[in-house]
Order: sequence, then C-alpha cells, then structure tokens
Amino acid sequence: MASRARAVRDTDAVGILGTGSCLPGNVVTNDDVGPPAGVTDEWIRRKTAIRERRWAKSDEATSDLAAAAARMALHDAGVRAEEVALIIVATSTPDSPQPPTATAVAAELGVAAGTPAFDINAVCSGFVFALATAERMIRGTGGHAVVIGADIYSRTLDPHDRRTVILFGDGAGAVVLGPTRGEGVLASRLATFPEERGLIRVPAGGSQIPASPASVEQGLHYFTMDGPAVRRFVQSRVAPLIRSFLNTHLQDRARPLHFIPHQANGRMIETLAADLGFPPEHTHTTVTSFGNTGAASVPITLDRAADRIAPGDLVVLAGFGGGMAAGLALVEWQAPQGRRTRPDAT
Repeated sequence: MASRARAVRDTDAVGILGTGSCLPGNVVTNDDVGPPAGVTDEWIRRKTAIRERRWAKSDEATSDLAAAAARMALHDAGVRAEEVALIIVATSTPDSPQPPTATAVAAELGVAAGTPAFDINAVCSGFVFALATAERMIRGTGGHAVVIGADIYSRTLDPHDRRTVILFGDGAGAVVLGPTRGEGVLASRLATFPEERGLIRVPAGGSQIPASPASVEQGLHYFTMDGPAVRRFVQSRVAPLIRSFLNTHLQDRARPLHFIPHQANGRMIETLAADLGFPPEHTHTTVTSFGNTGAASVPITLDRAADRIAPGDLVVLAGFGGGMAAGLALVEWQAPQGRRTRPDAT
C-alpha cells in the first residue's frame, strides 16, 4: 500500500497518521487481585472505578505487545515498515536492561537496516515524552516515526500491596507520525519535578541496588507508590500545568477539545477532568477495563477513542507519573476514520 503521506512531504507539519493497541488476552478481575491484598471488588470499584485489567502471559514480553500495537498503527496509517525512519518505545518495564526493547520491535517489524530505534523511560509520562521527541526529529524530513508506549507491570507487583496490585494492567499502544497538510502536533510541554522522585519507584535492579538474592528476598524489586502523595502531585502540579499549557497554546476555542489523560485511577481522572472543565463526553478513559497500563495508557486510550474524534478536532494528551513528571501535547486530529472496529472500552 502506498503511503498516504507521500503527497504531503512539502510540509513541515507532523501529525498522527494511524493508531494501534494490543492488550493481553488474560483478563484479571477484582475478585482475582482483591483477596490477597485484603480488599473487595466493591472497595476497588469505589476507590478506583476499575473492574478488571489484563495481565500478560508468562511467555509474553513488552516487545511482543509493542510490536503488535505498532503493526496495527502502521496498517491504520497505510505506511509500510520500510518507510519507517524512527522507532521509539516508551517503557519502564523493558524486556531486559539491554539491549533496548525498541531494537526487538524493529527486528519484529522488519524495518530497514540502520533505522534508529531506542527506548525512553519517563514512566507513565513516557509516551508523550517519546511523541514530542519523535515529532521534533522527523519534522521537515518527510519521514515517518513509530512511537509506542508499552508496559508489563504485572511482573513488578506485590500481590499483597493493595496500593498497587489493584491498579495496574499490561498493554501497549502506538501511533505513526508523519507529514500532514493539517496542523498536526501543535505544541508539547515536558516537565520533571525531581524533588518528588521518591513517590513512585522500584528500588532494586539497577546500579544503586543491584539484583541479588538479598534484594529479591526483601521485596525491593516490587513497584511501590505513595498514593495520597501522588494525588496531591496531580492536583498541585499536573492540573496547573495543563491549565497553563492550554491557555498558552489553545488559540481556537470553538473547536471540540478532547482530553486523553494517563489512566492512573478512574476517580482521579474524574476529579482532574472536572477541575479543568472537560465534559465527560470529551474525556476518554479505558481505566475501567484495562487499569493503569503505565506508558501505554495514553496511546491505548487514544486508539480506543479514535472513532469518536472527528477530523479537525483538537486532542490534549496528558501523561503524568513517576519521576515525577508530566508530558503534554496538543494535536489536531487527522487520522482517517472507520477503518477498524474498536471495542468500546470506556
């Protein structure tokens, strides 16, 4: 199939040409995760709005989900693998410390030899960090980039920790970026608040606390999070950042504006959207069915919302989480509609 973007290579604008997502087939309900953590289905729904999540099978790796989402996005965009000039995978749960997970994805997709492929770790903000990076790298080149958010958090969860095990699911989402005659990516903003980096962490497995029998025995490889402090971070840092970003970059307030936030917690999203003035019909979520999928949550939700966004509408992508960090992007929607049936996961 010929690339839809060939005819528009005289423009510097970069837009989203296609989307894709991959969720494992293993459905994990609240009744599965609740009892070991000492909580009930009713408690989990009331606190998080989550009903279920997907966890990867033992033989599935982050790169497997990432490659599947990327293939769907390429098909959606009508772009061949040999036309891809860049691959970025946003993940904090790579296949292994090295090589980059993106290299496994590149091999699986069959892109041309020499195509740059690398990972970005900005935890749950990672996809927007990767999108902003890719957009700058290919702007004016006429090339295409595959940007993926993918995480398998189920491998890092303490089954007895109700603060984390009830929240997280596994998955991958992807977009293809390329030249567009529309406005494409209008603006982006990346921010990190390192003084609060201890709120979300996996203590062991790196150079500071290398993997050892002792670190495993102490549970230092589990994902940990200070939930109340994270909520305060979203209220005090993320909400004002989004408000300032829109005040600066949202020039046309007559057009429909869609909000696709990180799927941290359903109740947190409700509060954040209401504080920012986004109506429920323009606030897109997947957290009820998929939980918090880390760097994958924004692109998965974008893919599932795609058929409800009209060409020319504006979309705000907002990732936030560990680091602590936040990534924002304002995009004019140009991806073609109606090629695939996307299940309603809201």
